[in-house]
Amino acid sequence: MASDHYFSATPASAENLRTIQVNLAGRDLELTTAGGVFSPDRLDAGTSVLFSNMPPLPPGGDFLDLGCGWGPISLTMALRAPHATIWAVDVNERALDLTRRNAAALGLTNVNAVLPDDVPESVRFRTIRSNPPIRVGKNELHSMLERWIPRLDEHSDAWLVVQRNLGSDSLQRWLATRFTPGYSVFRAATGKGYRVLRVRRHGNPPTAPVDLPD
Repeated sequence: MASDHYFSATPASAENLRTIQVNLAGRDLELTTAGGVFSPDRLDAGTSVLFSNMPPLPPGGDFLDLGCGWGPISLTMALRAPHATIWAVDVNERALDLTRRNAAALGLTNVNAVLPDDVPESVRFRTIRSNPPIRVGKNELHSMLERWIPRLDEHSDAWLVVQRNLGSDSLQRWLATRFTPGYSVFRAATGKGYRVLRVRRHGNPPTAPVDLPD
């Protein structure tokens, strides 16, 4: 890419390591962030909305955080489900390094911060929780979701938070069209200008119609 974004593989901007105070999984934590990653100075509003509106995690299995950044979703899942294996996936090497650093600082051994191609093809996910990189562009975003959502285990859900003015409603319509039969797409919650979208993979094609609220 000609310019440096949080979804650049190797950000050209100065690393500028910093420490922030953040509450994750009910714990006040001191974590490390840096320039060249998403929301380096605070827990972003979208992720906060996701945390407020998603159900409890399964007790174990493989979980996916797609676009992990410095790790707030991955770390939260690891803290709340210590018997699960968390796959923190990002294309940004600096983000992966920060997630590993923060997991180590918290003594979490169940977080694998890796590039997309490093997740074994055999892995199926009990849940996906993600604040996906919308600014990567529609085509790239769709490609990402087409790659990962089919890897949900049966009777499992993906929970995605998307800002309304960045296309959450059009993404919901696309998801409902693209993932059928065998899936249901819902708008699970709305708050602070964000939508929380739920994609449910069924064991068999769903018998109920896809829910697309106005």
